[in-house]
Amino acid sequence: MIDPASRTKSIELSLIRKMFEVTNPDAINLGIGEPDFNVPENIKQAMKDSIDENDTHYTSNKGIIELREEIAKKFKNENGIDTNPENILVTAGASEALFICAQAFIEKGDEVLIPDPGFLSYEACVKIANGTIVPVDCTMKNEFKLKAEDVEEKITDKTKAIILNSPSNPTGAVMEKEDVKAIADLSMDKNFLIISDEIYEKIIYDKKHYSPAKYSDNVIILNGFLKIYAMTGLRIGYLTATEDYTEELLKVHQYNIACASTTSQRGAYEALTGPQDEVHKMVNEFKRRRDLIVSRLNGMGYETVNVEGAFYVFPKIEDEDFVMKAAKAGVITVPGIAFGLNGKGHIRMSYANSYENIEKAMDILEERVVNG
Repeated sequence: MIDPASRTKSIELSLIRKMFEVTNPDAINLGIGEPDFNVPENIKQAMKDSIDENDTHYTSNKGIIELREEIAKKFKNENGIDTNPENILVTAGASEALFICAQAFIEKGDEVLIPDPGFLSYEACVKIANGTIVPVDCTMKNEFKLKAEDVEEKITDKTKAIILNSPSNPTGAVMEKEDVKAIADLSMDKNFLIISDEIYEKIIYDKKHYSPAKYSDNVIILNGFLKIYAMTGLRIGYLTATEDYTEELLKVHQYNIACASTTSQRGAYEALTGPQDEVHKMVNEFKRRRDLIVSRLNGMGYETVNVEGAFYVFPKIEDEDFVMKAAKAGVITVPGIAFGLNGKGHIRMSYANSYENIEKAMDILEERVVNG
């Protein structure tokens, strides 16, 4: 075998994906962050129409103009952020958006602050770009929320960017407005970039979402249709930033995938312009499942914090064999250490599974793992 590039040697394959290989296919999966709902029918129909009408050719590198116009309206109406279609890129999911941010702006010698615990793709994308990871502690004491004072302590003259994620994967934490604004102010004062992953912004329960782009020009917002419209496999996301940033991002995007799937873009347009009833139903159901899983875990003696968004819970479980015991019993979970050093002694569980399956999974854990 030819030696791989040095920048990939330190990258580990996802522990989330590895967990799928340790048990039988009939196990209840609380490991993957994918809604168990189907794509709403109106969105399916829009995509079928796209194919039937032979609208399957290249679009603009940035994406179809009608979709970008609707995304700009969304930012204005829902987030209070002024942008325009020319400063929006439609991407192959938020994952591509994250990757091109790292490729366009991070290089050797640059430090990138990431939350710890935080989504494992953040570290991987920064390492592939030859950047240096600087973890910022998000402790259970602070309900796993990123605090501005902890960020400020980690800023140096090598700080190039910070990645924010609110609501958070893996903890479900939602940042406070004052911390979002304070970090945005720091980005202007210290001149660093904020890459704000807002993919879970609509899956939020008892709080309100705030974007740093409302308070700083040094922000790239990543978002998409994958989680809230159950379009994960359709790989459709977007980003927005100021004109100077967008131009650099477009360079990487156009030589990476050329354009996002035309059919998925048509579905995304319908998602934004069509009825939102299914979205509200989905969020209400996630909240019902959150209440169930938190109650059951607390009843087993596993401490959790107040889960305010996304569809993850991050209980304190210090048994190092818990994940394997659970997998053998028939419940897939993910070790918290996969998300950073502060994840040690925790387990990520996704409640993007049916209420009935979550009930069954909790019964299995209680009977065969906790009391077994």
